[in-house]
Amino acid sequence: MSRALMIQGTGSNVGKSMLVAGLCRAARRRGLSVAPFKPQNMSNNAAVTVDGGEIGRAQALQALAAGVALHTDMNPVLLKPETDTGAQVIVQGKRLTATSAAGYYNLKPVLITRVMESFERLKARYDLVIVEGAGSPAEINLRARDIANMGFAVPAKVPVVLAGDIDRGGVIAQIVGTQAVLAPEDAAQVKGFLINKFRGDPRLFDDGYAAIEARTGWRGFGVAPWFRDAWKLPAEDALDVDAPKRETGLHVVCLALSRIANFDDLDPLAQEPGVRLTMLGPGRAIPGDADVVILPGTKSTRGDLGFLRAMGWDVDLAAHVRRGGHVLGICGGYQMLGASVSDPEGIEGAAGTDAGLGLLQVDTVMTPDKRLTEVRAEHAATGAAFSGYEIHIGRSDGADRARPFAFVGGEPEGAVSADGRIAGSYLHGMFRDDAFRAAWLAGFGVTAAQVSYDAGVETVLDGLADHLETHLDVPGLLALAE
Repeated sequence: MSRALMIQGTGSNVGKSMLVAGLCRAARRRGLSVAPFKPQNMSNNAAVTVDGGEIGRAQALQALAAGVALHTDMNPVLLKPETDTGAQVIVQGKRLTATSAAGYYNLKPVLITRVMESFERLKARYDLVIVEGAGSPAEINLRARDIANMGFAVPAKVPVVLAGDIDRGGVIAQIVGTQAVLAPEDAAQVKGFLINKFRGDPRLFDDGYAAIEARTGWRGFGVAPWFRDAWKLPAEDALDVDAPKRETGLHVVCLALSRIANFDDLDPLAQEPGVRLTMLGPGRAIPGDADVVILPGTKSTRGDLGFLRAMGWDVDLAAHVRRGGHVLGICGGYQMLGASVSDPEGIEGAAGTDAGLGLLQVDTVMTPDKRLTEVRAEHAATGAAFSGYEIHIGRSDGADRARPFAFVGGEPEGAVSADGRIAGSYLHGMFRDDAFRAAWLAGFGVTAAQVSYDAGVETVLDGLADHLETHLDVPGLLALAE
């Protein structure tokens, strides 16, 4: 019989995703077939699966750690925020609807059935399923229709370990307070706790650790220090990972749009010694010394066009281009670079048409069908072959399509301006390909490091598993699985 274990957190961003990834790798190294599972995720960073759907990128990283192919059952409910109050609902890899928070609440009784279906299929296929919660079970105001934490764990009979984040402070209150507000049935499902992100000597927390054990009666599974190589792994929700800050090199500036999607496209560039990558947040002008400005993917192209203009980045971009700078738009960023973006059916919001930035001679029309596929492409400018994936709605066409960014299956993809300095493509993941990244950087006179990005990720995942094995009772955690 397959077994399962769930890592829940005292809040968001306590490191649940990393803990699950590390445990998946540790279980795999023990010879177990293991799969990650997250009942409900909220993220605009998604990955394409082998069964033609999409899941959160955290589950994609966890699947990589487990050594298994990505499948929609690993994240049966994915929420992709489009506005401050609404989101697209992806169920088992496919778009179900777009709804408000209140509307989503009413969907949950239907969604829990799909969650359980996916979980049971994974249990039938693997020796072990390691489950990641969302937010915190202490949000008892949401418990009645919860499908992400105790609303899943209790009916599924999955033992829970609660992770607290000591880096943000108050970890004793985080864990003891969570137990205090949980209903007795939910608290009984928690089999222990662990402390994450400790900086310094973990022995300094011995008294605090003992106090948590005494007050909760829960078993402690250890204190995990801060994992310093976390920035080298694809991130899902955080733009402030501790990447090294460089003062020299090719200055690549990525605009941190309000609905930014799949920004891990830039992770391989951040690890290049010859590149200075800036994730430019709201309220900051595009630096005058930028060599390349990247407009990344977005869940709401027209909405982020408005955001971009509100930040004054359209004016900054025009100045950047006048100075001879280069611009690359990826997916939604590509759509923004064109003359217009039209959404006649109101797929991403109110129906209508907005003027684009006018830097490429293309027009985009949003269509209901979403393209979800992995591709093999050839960069038109350098001839470098690379792998990538598409995950978008909308079709773009116009005069600059006569100069494609790449070829996919012999067909032109993307567009490039007549002077070659403005380029747009629907292809995500291009910089993960070492040969393409080297060829692209060579066009700017930069020599790429002679390293494999994917091999580096594998090395870091092994290091993460080693880290957890050293500081946590991993055998005890895995033995909890029922």
